[in-house]
Amino acid sequence: MPATAEAVRAFRERLGLPGLVDVHTHFMPERVLAKVWDYFDAAGPLTGVAWPITYRHEEEQRLALLREFGVRAFTAMVYPHKPAMAAWLNSWAAGFAARTPDCLHTATFFPEEGVSAYVDRALDAGARVFKAHLQVGGYDPNDELLDPVWGMLTEAGTPIVIHCGSGPAPGKHTGPGPVARLLARHPRLPLIVAHMGMPEYDAFLDLADRYPEVRLDTTMAFTDFSERFSAFPPADVARLADLGDRILLGTDFPNIPYPYEHQLEALERLGLGDDWLRAVCHDNGARLFRLHS
Repeated sequence: MPATAEAVRAFRERLGLPGLVDVHTHFMPERVLAKVWDYFDAAGPLTGVAWPITYRHEEEQRLALLREFGVRAFTAMVYPHKPAMAAWLNSWAAGFAARTPDCLHTATFFPEEGVSAYVDRALDAGARVFKAHLQVGGYDPNDELLDPVWGMLTEAGTPIVIHCGSGPAPGKHTGPGPVARLLARHPRLPLIVAHMGMPEYDAFLDLADRYPEVRLDTTMAFTDFSERFSAFPPADVARLADLGDRILLGTDFPNIPYPYEHQLEALERLGLGDDWLRAVCHDNGARLFRLHS
């Protein structure tokens, strides 16, 4: 059953939130999104499980739903799976952000010739967040072609949502090792580890402990769907409280196999309290992206 705006509104009102800040939502060119949905429908090797898309709607309807849910800021997580694709995606995302003021202008990159130039153009155009997908892109974040990019993004203080955990299926360069090597060279890099680093939760929490600019997003973590194959260790729940100022709400909307409010319910049942929920679901993201009240 699709999420109801009433359920999400009740969650926000109980916490006294002016809205939600969702750092991990997907908007992309329609033909690209259609291929992504086809991949999920086929339970491709990077998913490996049945994955019904709950919000298989036209773009305007998806935007309307987020607004009904009270999401005051969200992203357009685009990502290339091959060379000569990222600059085109960035052009599309810039246009999408221009016509969608509640979307945080999102960009991406791939290890290829010219990557520094188009990342620089994206920053000049106002990109506020980047997406790096090591699983789908199949690349090492330590590729020498990306070294100038990491330096640029560090200097700009622009966050990068990075899918680097090995869930739902491992990739050649997923897992904590490549990211640990990256952070050793760029210790101030503002990474947002997607999916809490699923399933290597411990190791990515360790990286957040070590590097104060590392954050984690909640995308799909703690939900009934993910707990079946990548359960979060109960012993680490206290660590979530300790890092409460660096955990951000993410959902993977619209590509989720359950209603939107289930992510919120999954966070609430961790039992970390209302202040923690307020920080994760709104305040941390609002501070990071300098959203005005």
